[in-house]
Amino acid sequence: MAELRGPVRYRFRSDEHDVQVLLEGESQWVQQRVEELGLEGVGWTMPIAIGVQATNTSGIEMPAEEERDSNNDAPMNKKPADMGPTPDPSRIPVVRRPIGKLNLAEELDLLGLKAPIRPDPIELMATLEEMDPPQPVQGAMSIDPMAEAWLRELLHLVVREYGITALKTEDIEEIASKRLGGREGTKLEVWLESLFSAGKLVKVHGGDATGWGPSPRWLAGKF
Repeated sequence: MAELRGPVRYRFRSDEHDVQVLLEGESQWVQQRVEELGLEGVGWTMPIAIGVQATNTSGIEMPAEEERDSNNDAPMNKKPADMGPTPDPSRIPVVRRPIGKLNLAEELDLLGLKAPIRPDPIELMATLEEMDPPQPVQGAMSIDPMAEAWLRELLHLVVREYGITALKTEDIEEIASKRLGGREGTKLEVWLESLFSAGKLVKVHGGDATGWGPSPRWLAGKF
């Protein structure tokens, strides 16, 4: 929040504790209120859009103030002066192929990229076994600091090593249930939902399964 200037809006929500916080004002004032409430490191802060004076750097003459409407936009009956060059369709390459014939793996190879590989749960379990126990997560909003630390290690592994952005609930249970406080089934889903509500996880809906991925700040240990 310290990097923001001017008017900002801060939001925090916890469905588990039925808590909602909304603060608006100058960034320094909002920062002070957040610190007083003990909410550092949680919630979201974003700048509030304010009216600004447009600056003309393109060399195009701007309409006079009296010719503008109440929203400071160009009059509807006048064509914008700076539309860029006329489009030239002949410069756009045409690529035709039968529907369904695109070979994604081949195209990725041409770009020097590798397709993400779905990690084997057994391999992930073995990798976690070899890890030293992580430091418990810090913060008053953590329900189970040690379980959360292990979940972060697991998701860090799949993101960094395999390029996968989320794991299914069933996979998380199979791989790390005993490290997540023995949570299984509904108990695990409720806990993951609480982390999602706190902004630590993102939820990915796909077909008949739900996936969970880490938010960047939480993955970096800043949450």
